[in-house]
Amino acid sequence: MTFADADGNSLDLAAQDGPVLINLWATWCAPCVVEMPQLDALAAELEGEVRVITISQDVRGAEVVTPFFDDRGFARLEPWLDPDASLSAQFTPEGLLPLTILFDAQGKEALRVAGGYEWDSPEAIALIRNRLAAE
Repeated sequence: MTFADADGNSLDLAAQDGPVLINLWATWCAPCVVEMPQLDALAAELEGEVRVITISQDVRGAEVVTPFFDDRGFARLEPWLDPDASLSAQFTPEGLLPLTILFDAQGKEALRVAGGYEWDSPEAIALIRNRLAAE
């Protein structure tokens, strides 16, 4: 699956090297908004180990996502867009957000968390590292 950012840059999920943590979120989702700075901190902590990719499911796309990112000044997160919610349809047909999925370097699902989670906690970091070590 390929996604774009507000500038038209592409992201092909299948072409990612190494482990990837994908977070499906939306600006209207309160637990999602709480998680975003935590995911930014997680991306900094796991830099070089795991790529953290946040993909907005907002139907209004860049119109709402760009100001959200601009206001918060995330250091590591990029505003990828999925206004058709194709990932939500594939991974969570019931539409539950946030949804976070960890894929190992071979693209195999290693962890799935539906709902809010404290991603910058020592427990979360240990969980991710343990799941990847087990693969």
